[in-house]
Amino acid sequence: QVQLVESGGGLVQAGGSLRLSCAASGRGFSINAMGWYRQAPGKQRELVASITSGGSTNYADSVKGRFTISRDSSKNTVYLQMNSLKPEDTAVYYCDAYVTNTVIYHYWGQGTQVTVSS
Repeated sequence: QVQLVESGGGLVQAGGSLRLSCAASGRGFSINAMGWYRQAPGKQRELVASITSGGSTNYADSVKGRFTISRDSSKNTVYLQMNSLKPEDTAVYYCDAYVTNTVIYHYWGQGTQVTVSS
């Protein structure tokens, strides 16, 4: 069993920055990829950014140039640096991870609220 614990959400004014963290804990696993999704009220959950074990990244068009995903493999932690935040970035942000322990499992974090005021 792997647990993902997110932190770093909060309230920020438009144009501000936040940094989200997601730490994976457990035993006997290796991480294949981690990412961040978000879900705004009344909308579907959408991919924000992802990063593979090799460091390849992928971003939603809406956040390119403003958000940066990174990971510290020694800590099994992924980060999302969010700059130039806009009110439309307001959502619950979820961390996810694909991990291998003989087979591949997919895990979700509990979510952290990000609110951007105009």
